[in-house]
Amino acid sequence: SPAVRAGEAVARWCERVVELAGPACVAVKPQLACFERLGAPGWSALERAVAAAKETGLLVLADGKRGDVPVSAAAYAQALMGETETPWGAVPGLGADAATVNGLLGRDALEPLIAQAEAAAAGLFVLVRTSNPGAADLLDLEAEGAPLHERIAALVAELAPRLRGAAGPSGMGAVVGATEPRHIARLRALMPEAIFLLPGVGAQGGAVAELGPAFGAGPASALVTASRSIAGADDPALAAERLRGEVWDVACRAGAAS
Repeated sequence: SPAVRAGEAVARWCERVVELAGPACVAVKPQLACFERLGAPGWSALERAVAAAKETGLLVLADGKRGDVPVSAAAYAQALMGETETPWGAVPGLGADAATVNGLLGRDALEPLIAQAEAAAAGLFVLVRTSNPGAADLLDLEAEGAPLHERIAALVAELAPRLRGAAGPSGMGAVVGATEPRHIARLRALMPEAIFLLPGVGAQGGAVAELGPAFGAGPASALVTASRSIAGADDPALAAERLRGEVWDVACRAGAAS
């Protein structure tokens, strides 16, 4: 069927990109919708992509931006980072090391995801100020004297101790778009422990050179993501290595300045 053939092609393509670009990366960030739209063969392709990443020693960040009322949030948590008990035994989930989540439903909706992340030694990246132009429609609106994205940041900072790592940074992270670097310094001040996930570099126009404030808590305090500009490059290995070099230079300069 078309779905089976497409799923196989996607799986092979992902495995090849991981093989080529993986040595210059620390993680892969599969966009779940790109797999789910192919149905069951798409999920099988996703599992193969995850397996390839883990075999290469990379972390897996499941990019699904999940968010729902607590009972449904718990199911999302099981699917991404845990397992589901059934009368016939446990059914493992995706086995992701972290997941992007939507915090707009509030603290109780985040709680099942945080609890699962704690149990699995995994992390979460809460949408704080996203990279798309329309983010300003809502996330920049004033909410009791501050932009809404700063209110979300305050919640992330409050919850950070739940997923604090032994080395310092918290796995209670934040998605902060690289396309609006003017927000980064303020958000770093509000979320000193959070690891920042910085999408928008490359195809969306974000510039690595403007991301220094994100690394103010150390070189491990931010992850720069670039998808299309690496996966779609003629030489994904070279594209990934170049980006790695740019990011490391910015992170080191930020560390020296702090």
